[in-house]
Amino acid sequence: MEWRGRRQSNNVEDRRGDPSPGGLGRNPFGRGGGFSFPSGGGVGRRGGGLSIGTIIFLVVIYLLFKAMGIDLLQVIDGGMTGGTGYEQSQSEGSSPPANDEMTAFMRTVLAETEDTWNGIFQAQGRQYEEPPLVLFAEATQSGCGFASAATGPFYCPVDRKVYLDTAFFEELSSRFGASGDFAEAYVVAHEVGHHVQNLLGILPKFNEARQRMSEADANKISVRVELQADCFAGIWGKFTQQKGILEAGDLEEALNAAQQIGDDTLQKRSQGYVVPESFNHGTSEQRVRWFKRGFESGQLAACDTFSGPI
Repeated sequence: MEWRGRRQSNNVEDRRGDPSPGGLGRNPFGRGGGFSFPSGGGVGRRGGGLSIGTIIFLVVIYLLFKAMGIDLLQVIDGGMTGGTGYEQSQSEGSSPPANDEMTAFMRTVLAETEDTWNGIFQAQGRQYEEPPLVLFAEATQSGCGFASAATGPFYCPVDRKVYLDTAFFEELSSRFGASGDFAEAYVVAHEVGHHVQNLLGILPKFNEARQRMSEADANKISVRVELQADCFAGIWGKFTQQKGILEAGDLEEALNAAQQIGDDTLQKRSQGYVVPESFNHGTSEQRVRWFKRGFESGQLAACDTFSGPI
């Protein structure tokens, strides 16, 4: 994919240097969107507290320093906000440079999705709302709750942002055998596809309806939602091809990624057998087929996964 030298989006929010994302919250997938590749890690709460004796001791120390004209609260506050403490060293020392290659690549891919969907929406007399892409490392907070690297890339319909731990691409390549820049671009385009569904009113209807469904029925509808996002990613791929920036082997990279993340393939790899009623993203064959349908047609009408068999 010849992405260098092309327009870069300003809608990328880089949180990779943030010191702490805060506490745990809701699971983003409780609100819909995204796909997850558990990486084995986890983030847990730490318990603890202060005993009565400890509190009394701290109060006595505070009063002693206060009597000597030293306000410990101001000292502590100054250490936190005065520019010499841990917080500043984290924010200044840990952030990747704004022009590192991964950031440039993500900005370029996001810009290409913006160009595609702005054009499609404009042709329909609608206005496309460009979604921010949040890059994070290990963990962050989203409008849908706490997200960790184990969550995988996801779209949050609450704050209308795409979230991505860039280390995911290493796992995509090494663990799932799906390498290449166009495979990575497909991941972003898929999540942007969920944003398009949100703007079209598809996600709100699904999230409302599944509150009344059994888990099995919700999974069946979820598969259709995910396959449509794959088809929308294919539409983006079509417009990218028309610009002449795809290279030999790029389409195969995206199709291989779709193949490797099918529910049946993932389950066979992790447990040796499949449980079809638990599928919520689609089989490898389905994901490849719907991406190809979007890529070959370039038309929204071709991505109706809700009518007829899939």
